Amino acid sequence: MALPALESLGGSAAVAAAATLARPKRLLFLGFGWGVTDHTWFPNRSQTGRGYTLPEGLAPLAKHQGDLTVVQGCVNRLNRDGHAGSSFWLTGADRYGVPGVGYHNTISADQVAAATLGRDTRFTSLQFACRRAVDSGHGGSMSWNARGKPLSGFETPAAAYGRLFFEDDVPLEQKKALLVRRRSVLDAVRTDATSVRQSLAPRDADKLDEYLEGIRDIERRLTKEEQWMATPRPKTELREPSESLAGTPEIEAMYDLITAAFQTDSSRVITYRQPVESLLESLKLPHAGHDVSHYVPGTDREASSRRRDAEQSRLLARLIDRLKAAKEPDGSSLFDHVTLVYGSNIRMHHHLDNCPTILAGGGAGIRLGEHIVLADGTPLCNVWLTLLQGAGVDVANHGDSTGVVEQLLG
Repeated sequence: MALPALESLGGSAAVAAAATLARPKRLLFLGFGWGVTDHTWFPNRSQTGRGYTLPEGLAPLAKHQGDLTVVQGCVNRLNRDGHAGSSFWLTGADRYGVPGVGYHNTISADQVAAATLGRDTRFTSLQFACRRAVDSGHGGSMSWNARGKPLSGFETPAAAYGRLFFEDDVPLEQKKALLVRRRSVLDAVRTDATSVRQSLAPRDADKLDEYLEGIRDIERRLTKEEQWMATPRPKTELREPSESLAGTPEIEAMYDLITAAFQTDSSRVITYRQPVESLLESLKLPHAGHDVSHYVPGTDREASSRRRDAEQSRLLARLIDRLKAAKEPDGSSLFDHVTLVYGSNIRMHHHLDNCPTILAGGGAGIRLGEHIVLADGTPLCNVWLTLLQGAGVDVANHGDSTGVVEQLLG
């Protein structure tokens, strides 16, 4: 894993000073498509609070039961698209919310957090993606910017590793010169674009505004790049992952990279859309992800669904193990300062109600170790709003939220 703060590298005084500082908050959203096995994943709704019986699908998480909370009853009320749930999981948007527009989205919760939590890190946010995402044409990540446009992500552990830890050999002065040239190109493009504004029809003017906002996004990235240009990449003891990883080994590698990214403070906001299809293949299960979602009780498809649930829970338990083992300079664990969200926008089949939701980690100060059943139809964005505020993000609402979830507040 990533190297911790060591006295021999910075002196005991430096370590002591670091320990007195408030540890940064981190947010992690882990999403998966095609839902869960309805009757074996959710706890019994009559057993709320602490001491509930952990169901079969969550059994591998037993040793962490006291450090996670399962929430039932939530839904993205505006989402009616059973084939694109991951795209709206963190936004709560209505795909058809703009007349005449066939595909509309809004900013995702992670990007709301990144605007605050990502100011002081090399990467404002990190998106780990799925190579075989079903939302064709909208990328493999779950993150959407303020204009409702998808953000690309690292599709393999090898690509993520290279971006996080590889140091290029380009001299600093050459990097600066390249940055100046890139900014000059952007200035020229902006000048050309704005010069034609007065002759445009209203719809074309809107398109131009969107284009210019994209230019501003690039400028913001260049500014961040300039800030970190002279700072070497952090060191890690992780080995470079193979490009051929898929399924279970791929998810394990991504989880290790997430832990390392947090521990080196490379980023404080991360999303990961997990590769369910290749996970099933790595488990030697004979069904595609979509088919498993459409299981019938008592069939081999249901057996595959239950096997998938157990493996996903095992992998999640492994990640929590690593977050707990990673120590901060003040002696606390990384887990104490991370808010971890694990879930899906779909329950099973094409059912978009009762979104599977697990919350863990001490970063947002929420109640842990409980099973909470909210009123059916509670906006999932209420949960996102609660976590955002708990992590120190100054936001009054998100998506279709109607308020925070009081049952989660400590």
